Amino acid sequence: MSLPPGIVYLSEQPMLSPALAVYCGKLVAEFYFGVAIPTWLATAAYVLSGPAVLTVVVQYRDHRPLVPSSPSVPGSIGGINTENLYPGEPLAIHGKNLGYTSSVRLLFQNRILTAEPENIKAILATEFNGFEKGAEFRGLMEPLLGTGVFVADGKSRFHHQMTRPLFHRERISDFDLFDHHAENAIEHFKTRLREGYPPDFQDMVSRFTMDAATQFLFNQDVHSLSAGIPYPFYVTTDTVTSASAIHPSNVFAGAFQEAQMITATRNRFGAHWPLTEPMGVVRDFLDPILREAVVKKRAAGVDPGKNEAGEREAQEGETLLDHLVNYTESTHRQIIRFPRDEILNISVAGRDTTASLLTFTIYMLAEHPNVLSKLRSENLRIVGPMRRPTHDDFRELKYLRAVLNETSRLYAPVTPFATIVMHRRTDLWGPDALEFDPDRFLDQRLHKHLTPNPFIFLPFNPGPRICLGQQFAYHEASFFMVRLLQTFSTIELAPEA
Repeated sequence: MSLPPGIVYLSEQPMLSPALAVYCGKLVAEFYFGVAIPTWLATAAYVLSGPAVLTVVVQYRDHRPLVPSSPSVPGSIGGINTENLYPGEPLAIHGKNLGYTSSVRLLFQNRILTAEPENIKAILATEFNGFEKGAEFRGLMEPLLGTGVFVADGKSRFHHQMTRPLFHRERISDFDLFDHHAENAIEHFKTRLREGYPPDFQDMVSRFTMDAATQFLFNQDVHSLSAGIPYPFYVTTDTVTSASAIHPSNVFAGAFQEAQMITATRNRFGAHWPLTEPMGVVRDFLDPILREAVVKKRAAGVDPGKNEAGEREAQEGETLLDHLVNYTESTHRQIIRFPRDEILNISVAGRDTTASLLTFTIYMLAEHPNVLSKLRSENLRIVGPMRRPTHDDFRELKYLRAVLNETSRLYAPVTPFATIVMHRRTDLWGPDALEFDPDRFLDQRLHKHLTPNPFIFLPFNPGPRICLGQQFAYHEASFFMVRLLQTFSTIELAPEA
């Protein structure tokens, strides 16, 4: 039985050593030298010994070279007044003055941030094996994501190899799945409008992507849209509030969201994350589905479906969960945990990335009606007012792809602050880098800025850590946008709601 992470953390902290040293010194003084140490003095020494030693250690680290082999690290951004700044702005301000690679001190730890394309290229591609995520990252992510692809280091290629068969073109182009859930979501959207209330688009697409992802991953749609999308805050009837709170899909989604938020908070603490609150999980929902899949596997016997390279081929009609369970040959405990970890990892990406992309796209279209008009005209010209889009249609919907790319550039769904800074650098993207202009992905600016330096645009990561669901996300977002634009001609924000 393993100890709680908080206990393990405290047992490893050097800050406890000074207090122990003071205690040992007190014993030596009293028993060997006969010096009586007053209780108040001993207590003060216990309390202050840790901070005193920590101060010495911090000062020492401040005066030693942080990265001796890299003179490009200019120093800390701690001197910038970050009040009223957006996330990423401190690094952007610092970068304009001193360079886009900096050190930041958080809870007495040095962290290096970089928004330099060449550095990111080295980390994610050309020198990938030299940059592990490390034990600290794995430790703080493990309660939510286990040993899945997002936390794997040397085994990341194995995780990609294992799940890649489920992301072939035929499977990620399952437009029946997209159409069913898009139609359901848009109908809920129209219901709120008919009632006279502005719908919550972000909540609606989060439910759309949750339902689509759970059906795609393990053929168990959580039916989050069946709970309805929320009313504006000023609608507070007890019936609406209580029914929404107890709906099973909202309980599941709430637990999933809570786990992600706690994990994000822990990331700010670095190695000190065990001192934060315990994490809620969503295993009560997933484990019965996993057990059912295990029973199904054992009833079917050994699965022989492997290719010449020894990789297991995904079978017709298999979900990702079926594939993972059949891929796993281990004990009952591991055969449950292993697929669960992968499912949770891909669920996080499958839901949040597309929901974020669609939410910011709609926000940008509401702010830029000229872009909306141009986009809808392309949509009606190529697809028409009612027909379901096809894979070939997406090749022709070039402006739609440009809109999604431009939204991903300014509001990248899965990249850290440093990449957001890189996506907005005027020296990389031109003087209009902060403007929302999808045409930059179609006109001469594409060949001037992005084509010669592809690592300035990384919404889904490159190299061994490239997002396996990149095309799935593009297809899902594109399909939803086509259906939405076939239904609505204008988009307006409702800040009062």
